[in-house]
Amino acid sequence: MISLVLGLIAWLIPASIIIQAKKRKLKIPFIMLLLSMGACGIALWCQISYNNYLVQIQDWTALMDTTSTLNWVSAVLLIVTIVLNSISAMMIYKPLISD
Repeated sequence: MISLVLGLIAWLIPASIIIQAKKRKLKIPFIMLLLSMGACGIALWCQISYNNYLVQIQDWTALMDTTSTLNWVSAVLLIVTIVLNSISAMMIYKPLISD
């Protein structure tokens, strides 16, 4: 559950930066991008830790049932987070470069 919340936070932070960049009301945007990537990393770590727990208790059925879906969801989380943070960074730093 915590990984789902952290994944949503990882997506909501750059989305809020994109919205604020249009209004030009940005406060510490670079730290926000770092927080977004950190939330994504911690969410992925939580999933890896859960898989480790399943191995330790030798629940092979649960591990086999969840591994393929976890692999796909982790890839989506990482790719969408990188894309959103890239768009946010371009919106933040483009006016600074063009000036």
